[in-house]
Amino acid sequence: MKSWTVIDLFSGTGGMSYGFHARKEFRLCGAVDVQAGKPSSGQGSLECNSSYQANIGIVPVAADLMKADPAELARTFGISDSNPLTILSSCAPCTGFSRTLNKNHSQDDARNSLVGRSALFVREFKPAIFLMENARELIKGNFSYHYASLAKELEALGYRVHGGIHLLNRFGLAQLRERSLVIAVRRDLELRTIDDLWQGYEVRTTATHVRRAIADMPKLKAGEVHAEDPLHVSPMLGAVNMRRLKCIPKDGGSWADLRQHPDKEVVLTPAMLRYISQNDLGSHPDVYGRMTWDKPAPTIKRECGHIGNGRYAHPEQDRLCTVRELAALQGFPRTYQFVARSATNKYRHIGDAVPPLVSYQLSAVCKWILTGEKPKMDDVILKDTHLKREDIVTRTRGQKSLFD
Repeated sequence: MKSWTVIDLFSGTGGMSYGFHARKEFRLCGAVDVQAGKPSSGQGSLECNSSYQANIGIVPVAADLMKADPAELARTFGISDSNPLTILSSCAPCTGFSRTLNKNHSQDDARNSLVGRSALFVREFKPAIFLMENARELIKGNFSYHYASLAKELEALGYRVHGGIHLLNRFGLAQLRERSLVIAVRRDLELRTIDDLWQGYEVRTTATHVRRAIADMPKLKAGEVHAEDPLHVSPMLGAVNMRRLKCIPKDGGSWADLRQHPDKEVVLTPAMLRYISQNDLGSHPDVYGRMTWDKPAPTIKRECGHIGNGRYAHPEQDRLCTVRELAALQGFPRTYQFVARSATNKYRHIGDAVPPLVSYQLSAVCKWILTGEKPKMDDVILKDTHLKREDIVTRTRGQKSLFD
């Protein structure tokens, strides 16, 4: 059987692509990413195309999709009426939508227009199925008109469109990650969604906990590299940060627990002390916090490479979670490689990514759409991740495993 073809725009480190790459029925025939870490950084600074190549096996085109000509890219990837595309993924940047950035409550980021621009590539590539993953605010936010415009354009091109907001731990991710998932299909195909895939089933809550995802990983000190896995490494901590972290209670503690600490004037920052004096924990109470063993991890964001940027410290060990640990919590297989000159970029590759554990399920939905046959639930579990077949239970059998 001829394989179904996939092109991944905004391909990053390959999180969306890997879910299709892991199925023999699909073939990645193209990817595009400009590799810009921030608007102020130059093209290529993020180095994510190296990670993509190491795992998917093809070199992404380093093109700016704000300017790229869809027809030229179609020729580059060999897409034509006689060689049609099956799947187009276009996961435009979510930074301009995220509610965690105060400016996004009032300013429409220029990058948000890339959502609507995706329709130009759909018009040119004519895929059977279109996918997009983004922040919750894409669909339910101040600038959701970008999504409304995209949906209208896709419908005019002859597609049925569905957009939904999901907490991804519902699908087995060991993380509280709330995201928009958009799927559009040609009108000659039956529209299916990830909700349809999981109808009647759920995941045992213990399978979505930090403990399940990373508790078996070897202990390390900050700055130490594991001999058998160079990605099981976290950066050195400065003396003040180490002292602060040592004071924070294990298993879910945060700087707020140090309000009565005898050394609070030393281990807390001036901003923290100011919030305490105002009896207010501020808008980011999780910074310098530890994860909790028996809860999902907090949302892993692109700047997860520092304990001061969120609740990214290990539940027990006095360090930032390693690259490998955060990758596992983001649903990457244990064998996945992150290639970059800096550890900061490796962490960014993880935080920016679509969780492969979820994209593998989206590939199952696409296979269902294309064949008309609903996948069995043991066909939604990505190999080498923390999610196991016995974790899937039927709602009607009182949390009894589907495979018991």
